[in-house]
Amino acid sequence: MDWKFLLTSYEGRINRGKLWACVGVIFVGALVAAIIDNIIGTTFEGAPYGFVYVIYALAMLYSVFAVYAKRWHDRDKSGWWSLIGLVPIIGGIWMLVELGILEGTRGANQYGPDPLA
Repeated sequence: MDWKFLLTSYEGRINRGKLWACVGVIFVGALVAAIIDNIIGTTFEGAPYGFVYVIYALAMLYSVFAVYAKRWHDRDKSGWWSLIGLVPIIGGIWMLVELGILEGTRGANQYGPDPLA
């Protein structure tokens, strides 16, 4: 798996398996950042997260949206559909279903060849 392509490029398409692999890697990184915050004591007063976690989360925003865009492309939709996640509750559910559950467009589409072909 080409992690550089997955986490930095907004071009092309990826399937559900690669999406979930990226989500897992990003989640593990966030967990490690939270553990580091607890060990070195950089958590903010009254907050469950700290300085290291915040820096990690901000750094990963680009990668998260790159992965989402490629998955939207596999569904034959623009990466701008990621903005649906800003709608409270419904947006997150919509993204989970569209990106994580439904299969992509079979065959080539305007964003590239089928990633499963």
